[in-house]
Amino acid sequence: MLSIDLNSDLGESFGAWRMGHDELILPLVSSANIACGFHAGDPKGILSTLKQAVAHQVHVGAHVGYRDLVGFGRRSMDVTYDELYADVLYQIGALQGLASAAGAQIRYVKPHGALYNTIANDPVQAKAVIDALCDSKQRLPLMALAGSPLMGWAEKAGLTVWAEVFADRAYQADGSLVSRHQEGAVIHDPEQVARRMVQWIKEGYIISIDGQKTPIQGQSICIHGDSPDAVAMAQILRHSLANEGISIRPLTA
Repeated sequence: MLSIDLNSDLGESFGAWRMGHDELILPLVSSANIACGFHAGDPKGILSTLKQAVAHQVHVGAHVGYRDLVGFGRRSMDVTYDELYADVLYQIGALQGLASAAGAQIRYVKPHGALYNTIANDPVQAKAVIDALCDSKQRLPLMALAGSPLMGWAEKAGLTVWAEVFADRAYQADGSLVSRHQEGAVIHDPEQVARRMVQWIKEGYIISIDGQKTPIQGQSICIHGDSPDAVAMAQILRHSLANEGISIRPLTA
């Protein structure tokens, strides 16, 4: 039977500011990328999301990002190697502390937003993140953009690397993501999202924004938890996958 991991970015609410619907998304996914307080999230909300993840038997990863609450971690930053290295270690440690109290285990790391996109191709910032993971006690697996140079760099350093595909993002013909500043970069139709993911799993390609068949290899599908259509997307995608005999299970199972 074919299987796939379904992940979502959660724990991103901050104080009175509500982001996403963690309680509705968690029953639908197999892995949750939990904010660590730098790009989003506060300790109380993060702890609540971790407890909910445990209740739904959802596996948890550290969603590390730039120190950018105002920009939600989606602004590129020219940080030094030493600063980024320490920031990543700090975020993992902070989430591990909360996870321990919630009875959860941090099983992988997925960078967020601008950091995710930058280290896909930037060797200096990528090395800071890779070295932080290598030097952390657990040497956690890294979730990265499918087909990116980062995957090869991380594997060479001895890390386990998982490639992910974005259900609700458009792709260029070279396999890179279409910039959020470009029209059509984000897909909002849950039915379209489900169709393209089923096609990708069965046939190994995604239709790029300019209509080309773009081969992509990956083990996990991401649905952005901050999307207003996230719950509907996850529900319809799960239903479509089940109809095709494709099971959903975490990569860390």
